[in-house]
Amino acid sequence: MSKNLLLSGIAGTIVYFLLGWLVYGILFPDLVSEGESTSLLYIFLGCLFYAFIYAVIFTRLANITNFKTGFNAGLVLGLLYSLSWHFFMQHGAIDALYFAKAIILASLINGFVAGTVAFVNGKVS
Repeated sequence: MSKNLLLSGIAGTIVYFLLGWLVYGILFPDLVSEGESTSLLYIFLGCLFYAFIYAVIFTRLANITNFKTGFNAGLVLGLLYSLSWHFFMQHGAIDALYFAKAIILASLINGFVAGTVAFVNGKVS
């Protein structure tokens, strides 16, 4: 595993975990289902593997090495992924405000994670 892949993946993981805590734990806790137990270990592992998706794409496939390009790529990929995921998880009538808020926030978080991965990739390589 290359140094820039490892370091950019770790940086993306940390940003993803902290942004998730800020956005879903502090600012918009209404977007998280109540009554479910949460495991920080599983949340961290999800952040780890998801950030490494960007790290692999940016270091091995696309050579994205600056924050702006990474952020834009993350917005697009995050939008597509979050739309896909939220449609899969929908089991009834859609609350349009909840849906829009969830999609926008997920896309922005992905933008910042991808931007961080790209920035670290550029600095290390």
